[in-house]
Amino acid sequence: MGRRTDFTRRALAALCLILMSLATQRFASAQGEPPGAPPPQGQNPNGMHIYIWAGLKSHNIGQHDYPQFLADWSKLLTERGAVVDGALHAPSAADLEHTDVILLFKGDAGYLTDNEKSILEAYVKRGGGIVSIHDSLCGPDPEYFATTFTGGAKKHGQTNYTLEADIPYTVVDKTNPIMKDFSDMTIQDEAFFLMTWAKDPAVHVLATAVIAGTPSAGTHKGEVAPQMWTYEHTLPGGQPARAFVWMQGHIYTNFANPDIQKTLLRGLAWAGNKPVEELVSYKAPPGRGGRGGSGRGGRGGSGRGQQTASAN
Repeated sequence: MGRRTDFTRRALAALCLILMSLATQRFASAQGEPPGAPPPQGQNPNGMHIYIWAGLKSHNIGQHDYPQFLADWSKLLTERGAVVDGALHAPSAADLEHTDVILLFKGDAGYLTDNEKSILEAYVKRGGGIVSIHDSLCGPDPEYFATTFTGGAKKHGQTNYTLEADIPYTVVDKTNPIMKDFSDMTIQDEAFFLMTWAKDPAVHVLATAVIAGTPSAGTHKGEVAPQMWTYEHTLPGGQPARAFVWMQGHIYTNFANPDIQKTLLRGLAWAGNKPVEELVSYKAPPGRGGRGGSGRGGRGGSGRGQQTASAN
């Protein structure tokens, strides 16, 4: 009897090892990793899949630092339980095969080739989410970009910015779960005011700001313009899709603001049709190794005015 029990235990243990190996291979295959390759240390293989679409650095020191964002937020999101991929160019169809949300922080992303449009439209048609930051929604055809992807977009070449100025937020939907930690605060950044908006359906505004009286704002001084919104729509023949937009990010240190970080994390989860608190409340299982769950995402101390990104 004892021998049979011991044999049964060994058989069950072997079966568990086989199942674990198959699961690891399926996960690795989904990420483009060789079969059998272990996931990165500290990664949650069951997390939502986020693709960070960044771009090359532009503007002055501490501004529009898209490559730094790719580095910092790939770490922060991994530690928040996401499976992260990304690049400094538009994603391919293979990149988006398992993606829940594209996190877009790249200047003038509205300049798309026909092939890129086809790939992104197919992604949105299957219900893929988009989170757009700052001037990512700028391009030559704002009506196309707004109605297809983000609900609002801006025309490249227009004088449509305040440059560095106060952004005095007013939260207009305090009951929205994305805005749980976001209050009526003022930050130094850049606001836009001339937008092309989708009309059917329209965006849902979460926060507005009064446009500062800078030389570039001109006669738009004092106007109230949306700076944060959500957009839910369905492309013809597709499934419902979601987008969340934050218009700031001109000054890189604002990404280290804990309330802004939590809002972005909630916006990402919402856009990916996940529980809104999934990334904010994630805690890594004990003993898994790595730095998971610590919430430390930025590297700071680089002499460029950047701060450690912390979502605690």
